[in-house]
Amino acid sequence: MLPREPYEGPTRKLVLAFDVGTTFSGVSYCMLDPGEVPVIRGVARYPAQEHVGGDSKIPSILYYDLQGNVRAVGAEALQEHIIEQAEDEEWVKLAWWKLHLRAKHLASSHIRDGDIEPLPQGKSAVEVLADFMRYLFQCARTYIQESHLDFWRSIKNSIEFVFTHPNGWEGQQQQQIRRAIELAGLISSKEEQSHVHLLTEGEASLHFCVTNVIASDRFSQTPIDVSGYSDDEEDQSDNQGVVVIDAGGGTIDLSAYSMKLSPTSFEEIAPAECCLQGSVFVTSRARTLLQKKLSGSEHYSNPKIIAQMAEIFDNTTKLRFRKPDEPSYIRAIEIGRVRPYSLEYLHDDTHALLYSQDVADLFEPSIEAIIEAFEQQRRAASIPINLVWLVGGFAASDWLFVKLQEYFPPLGISLCRPDAHANKAVADGAVSFYIDHLVSSRVARVTYGVEYRTRYNFLDPEHLARQHKCVIGSGNGKTYLYERFKSILLKGTQVSEQREFRKPFTATRKSLAACKSHSTDIICYKGALQEPRWLDTEPSSFTTLCTIHADLQELSRTLRPKRSASHQSEYYEFDFDVIILFGHTELKAQISWKEKGVEMR
Repeated sequence: MLPREPYEGPTRKLVLAFDVGTTFSGVSYCMLDPGEVPVIRGVARYPAQEHVGGDSKIPSILYYDLQGNVRAVGAEALQEHIIEQAEDEEWVKLAWWKLHLRAKHLASSHIRDGDIEPLPQGKSAVEVLADFMRYLFQCARTYIQESHLDFWRSIKNSIEFVFTHPNGWEGQQQQQIRRAIELAGLISSKEEQSHVHLLTEGEASLHFCVTNVIASDRFSQTPIDVSGYSDDEEDQSDNQGVVVIDAGGGTIDLSAYSMKLSPTSFEEIAPAECCLQGSVFVTSRARTLLQKKLSGSEHYSNPKIIAQMAEIFDNTTKLRFRKPDEPSYIRAIEIGRVRPYSLEYLHDDTHALLYSQDVADLFEPSIEAIIEAFEQQRRAASIPINLVWLVGGFAASDWLFVKLQEYFPPLGISLCRPDAHANKAVADGAVSFYIDHLVSSRVARVTYGVEYRTRYNFLDPEHLARQHKCVIGSGNGKTYLYERFKSILLKGTQVSEQREFRKPFTATRKSLAACKSHSTDIICYKGALQEPRWLDTEPSSFTTLCTIHADLQELSRTLRPKRSASHQSEYYEFDFDVIILFGHTELKAQISWKEKGVEMR
């Protein structure tokens, strides 16, 4: 374990970290007591769990009745009497519902609407997330109250919440998470949002690996190739490239870091990657294949039977498959557990429904996505990669590990799959993020900037091509072109926590009243250009991330009218800067201006 110093805060505090996954979810926590060394623990007891204390996660499943009320969550939803009651009363079952929140820019052509249960009528994905968060919080509260007498009473108003999300989730999804936290009642006002911390699953997994793997004897005995480093780099033997692959149910997140062990510190060295090729898509492909193979069967083509077969695949075949030369999987006798009659349709020379090559092919798109994302990071990284950590629920798949073992060692890259509860890596790592804070800089995944207007220049070919878009400025009579993009923070830029990125702008208004406030959209660019210049070049690659507002009433009182040389009309002008801070896990944007020589924000 990573050695920690005693907590130096003046009062007790509780850190609660939530890992809401596509298939399974969990909560970890840490009780911060002044003078005591922090210890990370997991909530290991949930209602209806078969093995009490044996699992730190529950299925991400909810049942809603026809009135939209939550009737069962997690392990409770798997109880036989709940399933029977749900069928009798026509409850709506939700699994994989987190995919409704997925970032739209992620490649998702392989996701069909039929793969995800529709949301209950009148319920949004954010409201479902809030219902699930509320349940997890209640379970965590009960567990802590029962395990640590009187502690909850002393900290109920001193809780820091950490919520994790896939690497590919950005401003819109982060806002949805914060909205869900309010709806769930975890905080009572927007002012309490300062107690909510959002974190990528990749960075959470890094913290888990550092605190649980680096200090272990097994890690100290793992050879790491550092031959790729040049001699003129500073202390290269102590500066290693590491990629963390968090293979989960819905997404596979890859994060690349430069690692120094003495003292332990990390800097992100390439934009984080995220692909929608988690383990649920292996199961989804299995369901599609089963439907195709059984399309001519009178008994087994029933969608409910297919779903049960896919569940058997998910719980057994997908996990245990490890050799392509093994005879077969999902035999007729296994399917007989689902419907123990009319098996003659399934009988052939091996009594197999899915052969080993079938199963291997189901994994292939996910494996290819991991390798493609890794190579993208390896090309972008500022130092060579020589160690890969594989964590997450999907990491339990032997076949996935076997295929990645075939790929990485020949490149001189060590592959490590932690054996210490890797399924709760994200929740534990999220707590470690709060108390250990190991990452000192991060890399921008996309380019951030704003739209602005530029003076028309008839000598500029780019301007001439857009002369039909020219407009006359309000008040000053000058000719401008809009849809110009000003980059403030470029993709791939390494950003320390205190570093600011700013660009100056000037606004023109016809009246003084119009100068009392100003708003600016922060736009992100996800295309391939190194420094995009115009919004109309690749309009689909630009999206508005957020809007920032400035109250300029005091500034407006100091403005004096100017006169247009061409129109002799009065207008007002003021200067401002747009500032982007990206060193922490969430982007922050601000407008700054000066009042009587003092910068305001």
